[in-house]
Amino acid sequence: MELEGICPLTTEAALRRAVVIAPEVEAIVAPAGRITYAALAEEVAAIRAALAAAGVRRGAHVGLCMGNGPRWVAIFLAIGSLGAVTVPVNTRFQAAEMAYALKQSRVSMLILSDRFLRVDFVGMLRGICPGLDAALPDAALPDLRQVVVLGQEVPAAAMAWDDFLAAGKGRPVAPCCMPDDVLLIQYTSGTTSFPKGVLLTHRNMCADAFFSGGRMGLRIADRFHSARPFFHVAGTTLSILSCLQHVVTLVTMDRFEPGEALRIMEEERCTHFSGNDTMALMLLNHPDRPQRRLVLRGAWAAASPTIVRRIIDELGARECVVGYGLSEASPNVSQSCWWEAENIRVEGRMRPEPGVDIRIRALDGGEDCLPEAEGEILVRGWNLMQGYFDKPEETARTLDAEGWLATGDLGRLDRDGRLLFTGRAKDIVRVGGENVSPAEVEDILNRHPAIRQAVVVGVPDQRLMEVPCAFVILNEGQRLEEEELIGWSRQNMAAFKVPRYVRVVEGFEDIGMTASSKIQKRLLVEHAVRLLGLACA
Repeated sequence: MELEGICPLTTEAALRRAVVIAPEVEAIVAPAGRITYAALAEEVAAIRAALAAAGVRRGAHVGLCMGNGPRWVAIFLAIGSLGAVTVPVNTRFQAAEMAYALKQSRVSMLILSDRFLRVDFVGMLRGICPGLDAALPDAALPDLRQVVVLGQEVPAAAMAWDDFLAAGKGRPVAPCCMPDDVLLIQYTSGTTSFPKGVLLTHRNMCADAFFSGGRMGLRIADRFHSARPFFHVAGTTLSILSCLQHVVTLVTMDRFEPGEALRIMEEERCTHFSGNDTMALMLLNHPDRPQRRLVLRGAWAAASPTIVRRIIDELGARECVVGYGLSEASPNVSQSCWWEAENIRVEGRMRPEPGVDIRIRALDGGEDCLPEAEGEILVRGWNLMQGYFDKPEETARTLDAEGWLATGDLGRLDRDGRLLFTGRAKDIVRVGGENVSPAEVEDILNRHPAIRQAVVVGVPDQRLMEVPCAFVILNEGQRLEEEELIGWSRQNMAAFKVPRYVRVVEGFEDIGMTASSKIQKRLLVEHAVRLLGLACA
């Protein structure tokens, strides 16, 4: 598909357009401050000059480790405007994970906050790279030659943010990015120890953001609440760049807290919000929610039909849409559209993005499936990554010679060509000869009036190989015996889908949750096996 002429295909072009259209519209609102599009463009230009003065050129890899806010956005756009590459560092990484990402991506400059949410990032980096207190580069990170620190603690080999900016003052630098320049090295979600770095271009991300925002119904000067971390593509593409492409105000937070999010959405008169199923349930079930006067018109949700129905009915986001994607696809592959019939959007039947092809391949790796039959989702189109950085074998296993990406996810195409995402293949519970989708069982359990949230995983079973195990959080003031829920389940789903085990929990933070509020099912399975004494099953 030819994308030229449809939308800006570099971040710099999108920012210039936004400034022409609505310079005084707020670009970012966050605890750290507010900034208009005109002021954002000025800050981007100042940071671009500082980067250039420090020797950053097209193709250089610049690490970025800080919380959501105007400065993160300005630095990201400035790096991209030079044709250089941002490497976002997950602020919940432990030292070994940070060391891996910085070394594997060959970061030459790192810009970081000294502290964020009580995490001492300078101390963490000092433990990884002892040369930070003497001279760089250090043998531990041989490509890292410059560190810029925002905050009070600036080690001897690092540079303070104000000094960094001063070096570029009075030395304006013209932007020089192109659509096919790599914009981001996105490390995959972090549910594995050492994730892969996905190479995404300006074209990938800017077009994906444009189409996603259009299907969400974003209009100039709308106000879009998203607490998605900026170090994930749901933060960069679907939050920052969707707002930029449609000249919308992005209202964000350092970390998602549902009560605070509801307060902010009310005070800032947000028209849209972005969230996954966990975040949506936390909003819906918060005790403050009924008192908040929200003016939501729409939302982008990765959630089940039961939750989408509640978003529409209880939060008033009547134009709520559902999306499916993955980092390797920038991330959106398909999305429903705000103008489509409500039942289509609630059911999660999504149109492929324009110019993106989807196939459903039989799980045995054979022929393509007939309409409505479940199989693995394969994707081809302009939104796909260039590959995994410095991992040619892994790239070849994921992207075939004809350009098809094997997602490892399950879905069905209906007779109208809409995609219905049914689950991650690795999460499927194989009960004897039957495949059980945890997402389907969760959706049914979430309809129980006592349940706030249900999460289902497969645990070992000597006779059936695997059986479902459900962890549930109850609504405030509710009681529910585990056997009672199993009995209710037998009346509402096929016998092989009924959870063999049920455990009531207070939450999932102590078990395992990513920074984007996704429950790490791998850790939940390990927890269940220990809890239930199934290690030897």
